[in-house]
Amino acid sequence: MNEMPDEGRPPAPSIRVLLAEDQGMMRGALALLLGLEPDIEVVAQVGAGDEIVAAALASRPDVALLDIELPGRSGLDAAADLREEVPDCRVLILTTFGRPGYLRRAMEAGAAGFLVKDGPVEELAAAIRRVLAGETVVDPALAAAALSSGPSPLTARERDVLVASVDGATVADIAAKLHLSESTVRNYLSSAIGRTGTRNRMEAVRAARQQGWL
Repeated sequence: MNEMPDEGRPPAPSIRVLLAEDQGMMRGALALLLGLEPDIEVVAQVGAGDEIVAAALASRPDVALLDIELPGRSGLDAAADLREEVPDCRVLILTTFGRPGYLRRAMEAGAAGFLVKDGPVEELAAAIRRVLAGETVVDPALAAAALSSGPSPLTARERDVLVASVDGATVADIAAKLHLSESTVRNYLSSAIGRTGTRNRMEAVRAARQQGWL
């Protein structure tokens, strides 16, 4: 005898997703496609990294889907902020930049997953469900590359100095921004150049960005 469906049973709650992506067309497309999944609801969309925590506090998502390259604050830094401010929210990094250093930093920031953007939306939806279930989801090729590349050779201060150098800032500019002496900045730049095996600070910045260390 076939059982009749329980029409009085409430529907299963949707997975609440926050989406952070700076490209409006991409953000809209992802929100639309994820919204077609029967168990996923996009409850917040932001275009800047410094808007993520406030949006998460207001909308209380189950999963935050974050790009890395965001204005205001990177998705990796925002992931660490969410761990402190909204600990129940699982973080899934979705990025164009499949760099081993980014994966390591994402995991250190408490992210539960890391995927590149070239996969189908069904794979992304499945990853959202898996991280909410407590799994860690990482692009397999990127995981292998991260294991083979090893950790970043840069210290925290060397990284800070290189980040401040990205736009061609002078030593004096970097010193003022980081509240360091100019001689200390030069020392950090010199050691960062040595650790990255490059010839000058612009090459060091380029190499570090390619590896995902910045």
